[in-house]
Amino acid sequence: MTDTSSPAAAGLGVFERWLSLWVALAIGTGLLLGNLIPGGFSVLAAMEVASVNLPVAVLIWAMVYPMMVGVDFTSLKQVGDKPKGLVVTLVVNWLIKPFTMAGLGVLFFEYVFAGLIPPDDAQAYLAGVILLGAAPCTAMVFVWSNLTRGDATYTLVQVSVNDVIMVFAFAPIVALLLGVTEIVVPWDTLLLSVGLYVILPLLAGYLTRQSLVARGGTAAVDRFKAGVQPFSIAGLLLTVVLLFGFQGEVIFDRPLVIALIAIPLLIQSYGIFFIAYGAAKVWGVPFNVAAPCALIGTSNFFELAVAVAISLFGLGSGAALATVVGVLVEVPVMLSLVAFANRTRHWFPEGDSTG
Repeated sequence: MTDTSSPAAAGLGVFERWLSLWVALAIGTGLLLGNLIPGGFSVLAAMEVASVNLPVAVLIWAMVYPMMVGVDFTSLKQVGDKPKGLVVTLVVNWLIKPFTMAGLGVLFFEYVFAGLIPPDDAQAYLAGVILLGAAPCTAMVFVWSNLTRGDATYTLVQVSVNDVIMVFAFAPIVALLLGVTEIVVPWDTLLLSVGLYVILPLLAGYLTRQSLVARGGTAAVDRFKAGVQPFSIAGLLLTVVLLFGFQGEVIFDRPLVIALIAIPLLIQSYGIFFIAYGAAKVWGVPFNVAAPCALIGTSNFFELAVAVAISLFGLGSGAALATVVGVLVEVPVMLSLVAFANRTRHWFPEGDSTG
């Protein structure tokens, strides 16, 4: 549970501050309902078209679409203003993070936990953590940047650049890593997922933002995002309920599975942060850029990972379960890193135009 008395927690909204609690309650609800009304979950699972579960697709869109409305692609013209921080984050996000996550997944699920997890389940959990590692954060980044008093323009540029790269790089990286780990990659389903959960929401968000700005400027965008935020929250929590409803019997049979999945995710999160933070320090990046660039690399676009895991492997898969565990651990981890960054602000130079 998050410490709401801390300065970091105080900067969060009610939902973000207690995200881990809400997710934990949704997990409990899903486990309970999954055992009480398994037939109902079977009906929901059958509502599928072209490997896309329709109820989950609606919920994922409810989560992702509001985030995409917040992306301002006009910020891309400022991409060269602070090149060092941008280079650090892009290298970490796309050249380091997916591969370290895959390596840790192989190490723990195929070797360290070999006697605790059946081989088929280990492969499924490995696929889930690979999806998390290949999906850099889009929305919560703004929260973490704000809590460190980061450069807001830099953060917006970073999110916009990441979203553009994600359109082209997410599917190939996922396919490569799943292939290396000998997990069969259904390319048609993977590409469909990227189109459905990245390209279309990004386009819809762009068109919505353009319309809102034309009518009322950025204030209209902020009002719209505030209005749809409850749907985003509901989408996340209902998705968690569904996933754990389908996983109920598995988890009751092996209650330690959540902790086992969390271990490599925790190591990855802290490790990636310190790689990016350390690189920024060595390169002399100012704190208001160094902190956000490290936090952006650490956080995950878990909504995308959840959606793709469901499309590729199914609602009741271990891959989908692993991505939801990522949701559960993310907020406490990120708040601890925000607190660490704020305590070490003096390690870095003050903000300038070259970071």
